[in-house]
Amino acid sequence: MQIVQFYNDPVMFTKAENLYATQNKRLKQLLPDADIQHVGSTAIPGSLTKGDLDIQVRVTMEQFEQAVQLLSAQYVINEGSSQSEFFRAFKDDTTDPPLGIQLTVMGSEADFFYKFREVLLMNETYKTKYDELKTKYEGHSMERYRDAKNDFFEWLMQTPEYNSII
Repeated sequence: MQIVQFYNDPVMFTKAENLYATQNKRLKQLLPDADIQHVGSTAIPGSLTKGDLDIQVRVTMEQFEQAVQLLSAQYVINEGSSQSEFFRAFKDDTTDPPLGIQLTVMGSEADFFYKFREVLLMNETYKTKYDELKTKYEGHSMERYRDAKNDFFEWLMQTPEYNSII
């Protein structure tokens, strides 16, 4: 059983920003038409984080299969994540911090990661609620935390702030 731990270490945020800059350049070379977004908790200054870097790669439906092939040649497919015609997850656990890449089709049901970031950046109350959720699940199983996190994000998707983002 994997236990979840969170950190609020400025060094982690700096490492994540540096790795994002490197990976953004690499991803832009692979997929020049993609929209590359730093998402996840390391994209939200001062928030609690598991200490990994999450990147959303947004492509059109027409670009999706080629993007899957190109990313599969560079990164490991995250077998622990769901897959669909709109979404694939990749990872690289050898980087510092560990890297997760979420490939999504723009405008699809899976195209929400950047929206979560934007809502948490614009609303301190929501950010605080999310950090409180993390604190509550500190030291618990990753599965329990992910279930609670999914509930939180389902709630967040109903907010006016989320629905105002295009």
